[in-house]
Amino acid sequence: MSGTLPKALSPQSVPDSAGRFGSFGGRFVPETLTRALDELVAEYDKAKADPSFQEELDGLWKTFVGRPSPLYFARRLTEACGGAQIWLKREDLNHTGAHKINNTLGQALLTLRMGKTRVIAETGAGQHGVATATACAHFGLPCVVYMGAEDIRRQKPNVFAMKLLGAEIRAVESGSRTLRDAVNEAMRDWMSSVEDTHYIIGSVIGPHPFPMMVRDFQSVIGREARAQSLEAFDGKLPDCVVACVGGGSNAAGIFAPFVADDGVRLVGVEAGGRSSEPGQHASPLTFGRPGVLHGSYSYVMQDDDGQTCDVHSMSAGLDYPGVGPEHSYWKDTGRAEYIQCRDDEAMKAFDMLAKSEGILPALESSHAIAKGMEVAGKMSPDQNLVICLSGRGDKDAMELARLRGEEW
Repeated sequence: MSGTLPKALSPQSVPDSAGRFGSFGGRFVPETLTRALDELVAEYDKAKADPSFQEELDGLWKTFVGRPSPLYFARRLTEACGGAQIWLKREDLNHTGAHKINNTLGQALLTLRMGKTRVIAETGAGQHGVATATACAHFGLPCVVYMGAEDIRRQKPNVFAMKLLGAEIRAVESGSRTLRDAVNEAMRDWMSSVEDTHYIIGSVIGPHPFPMMVRDFQSVIGREARAQSLEAFDGKLPDCVVACVGGGSNAAGIFAPFVADDGVRLVGVEAGGRSSEPGQHASPLTFGRPGVLHGSYSYVMQDDDGQTCDVHSMSAGLDYPGVGPEHSYWKDTGRAEYIQCRDDEAMKAFDMLAKSEGILPALESSHAIAKGMEVAGKMSPDQNLVICLSGRGDKDAMELARLRGEEW
């Protein structure tokens, strides 16, 4: 069911030759990076047309990652909500515990094809860092991961895992010391090392071709979910698909194969943080406005002078002031809707899933669980709702204990 990379997903989903999704996307980078991005576009186009590349990646997804991930019926969660049948796309069961490995393996293969000898990455929650370190260990590539000092504090299990896998962790002390600042430092590194280094971006952000390429690698989630739904729902597609959105890779991955299906409602869940006050949330699609961040034009949290604002989420993976350009396009065209989930709501959803289904979700995924339950409760029992469970929550146990004032 994992299949091969899509040569095209749908007219709504494929960017133009400049990497634009409508008015969003594009490439806003120093001249230093232009040649590297052109090289990446050319190599990716060749890879998509090369059966051996697709065969190798599909084999890794199956035998190394453990795909396809199951579509799991959450019976007790469904009973508690009293509405639609709730199904979980179990990306938490992938090797490394999240969806991130789908993309890092694809980009690591491209790194080798381009003859690059070093990899850098950024990470927030640490799942992309672990997935990148894993891919690099598998292929024998040296790996440097940039991570905000605040995220290092709250994601210690993943930091230790990256070190065990042989990655070098570079703590970022500037700014808010979170994901945005880690991306800044990784970009600076890439500008000075572009001849021998590939930057494995972890989400559908950044300059073209990254938003398209990461979406394509992650769309294995949606292709599997589509086939599994048709089998589980007697030939029908789900009525609604829900996923959390930070940069937005897991959401883009599960949404894209359903974009052309008008009967499938797509709901992205942003980090509502503590409140709707500036600096207390990370919801650019709700409160932001179009602007340039990290090489792409998209919705961004910014002040009256156009400077990027500080944001907050208890979830390190959603603590980002921007979002992928394709999500911005889907928002403006009305193809997907985007809502918020506060920290306290996500915490309650974490507990609910843990105690009703025996599954510990990542704090990122808990946002999708919270609002997925809310949406399902307003639907009828003969309908089906699929939630992308993007990652597992063992990485968040220490931070949850701290937030609750419990001893660890």
